[in-house]
Amino acid sequence: MTPQEDFVLRPATEADLPQIHALIHALAEYEHAPPGAVPVTQSDLREALFGPARFVEVLLASVGSQIAGYAMFFQNFSSWRGRPGIFLEDLFVQPELRRRGIGRALLRELARIALTRNCARMEWLVLDWNQPAISFYRSLGAAPLDEWTIFRIGGSALAALAD
Repeated sequence: MTPQEDFVLRPATEADLPQIHALIHALAEYEHAPPGAVPVTQSDLREALFGPARFVEVLLASVGSQIAGYAMFFQNFSSWRGRPGIFLEDLFVQPELRRRGIGRALLRELARIALTRNCARMEWLVLDWNQPAISFYRSLGAAPLDEWTIFRIGGSALAALAD
């Protein structure tokens, strides 16, 4: 088997929740998140992925019975294009299973989904220090949007704004 032939991609099912939860924590560890920074529970994921209002979707890559990686994404919208887009929230491949084409295959499948849904684009964030990821994304034809700054509000500041 060539490296590109030894894995399978598929949409996540409810039975995959423990593995998805573990992969999210593995990604957080890779990104040097402080302890306690990822309070998400399997129940939270069940509601977001399989509840009455599906907010997010997950593609899984597996090698044999092992979940090798995942892509978590949701649809957004471009007012300028007048069309939907796909926002890639997470892309992660287990370190020991990298360099097999799994990340590229997950992104390729996500691009196919985007085109099927008439999406104008795919977007995602990458940490400034993650040079391997930046190089990988550039090799696919992706370009950084250096002129944009991300803003976030949460916790008590979000509550205060809503008041």
